[in-house]
Amino acid sequence: MAVMGAKGAVEIIFRADIADAEKTAQHTRNYEERFLSPFVAAERGYIDDVIMPHSTRKRIARALAMLRGKKVEMPARKHDNLPV
Repeated sequence: MAVMGAKGAVEIIFRADIADAEKTAQHTRNYEERFLSPFVAAERGYIDDVIMPHSTRKRIARALAMLRGKKVEMPARKHDNLPV
């Protein structure tokens, strides 16, 4: 799966302005400000949380510590596959 960058998206969305480099650059800046921010995605509910780089280790350690004593209980099987 390939992800399109801001420049490619702007060239498709604003086809009429593709000849004008100044307008294309301005549209690209606006597109990046509006859509290429994890904070905007979090506000819209596309992602659950934004973890800042300086707190990544602490967040992972806390999550692993929380899961340390977790026990998963599988429900009893109600049916079995009969030999055919």
